[in-house]
Amino acid sequence: MDEKTDPMLQFFVCDHLPTHPREISQPFANLAHDIAVTLPRNPERTVALRKLLEAKDCAVRARLYKTE
Repeated sequence: MDEKTDPMLQFFVCDHLPTHPREISQPFANLAHDIAVTLPRNPERTVALRKLLEAKDCAVRARLYKTE
């Protein structure tokens, strides 16, 4: 992922993660990259990436969630 395209992409890097969180994170990383390379750089693109990051974090936490 090219962080030079958009600094927000640094938060979607998932190669360092263990298998389960990486499996959840990878589709979000792919979409973030697609957004960064296909949409013009502007405040709305940044908001889209930020909200996608929030969604990714929630999905990872859902995967790691422990029930009592």
